[in-house]
Amino acid sequence: MKYLIPIVLLISIVSQSCNNDTTNLIETKEQINNLMNEWHLAAAEARLDDYIGFMSKESIYIGTDANENWTRDSFYTFCKPYFDKGTTWDFKTLERNVYLGKNGKTAWFDELLKTQMGVCRGSGIIISKKGQWKLKHYVLSMAIPNDVSKEVTTAKKEWDSLFIEQKLKK
Repeated sequence: MKYLIPIVLLISIVSQSCNNDTTNLIETKEQINNLMNEWHLAAAEARLDDYIGFMSKESIYIGTDANENWTRDSFYTFCKPYFDKGTTWDFKTLERNVYLGKNGKTAWFDELLKTQMGVCRGSGIIISKKGQWKLKHYVLSMAIPNDVSKEVTTAKKEWDSLFIEQKLKK
């Protein structure tokens, strides 16, 4: 009986600690979801400073075209004319999975998006520095159903051949 109270107390402390970790994990994932939603909204509303501002200085953005591999600054240059005209893109999230590293300062995600190109997949890495989350790496790709991949492959065969030849010359 004399050990019962310390055991109950220990179980209570451990349980509370686990609950706090779970709560923090859920809150952090929710925060990242909100940040990603806001990032996509900033693009849709042509808010270039907010859109680019969420990206870290060392950020990389990889687009759907094989030539699209931008640093944050080169992506800004690409985006600016579209944002200035208000002819941006409006990606709507269909689904997103967020994963957190053990240190709580690194997150990665994958998302399915409704876009002007149809269904696309985005994936990326977000890091926390000084308590602020920043997008470090983002990859956008078109989701191509397996049953039409042959037609897509055929449609882009000539372009791919020229691109591969050019890359092999370097």
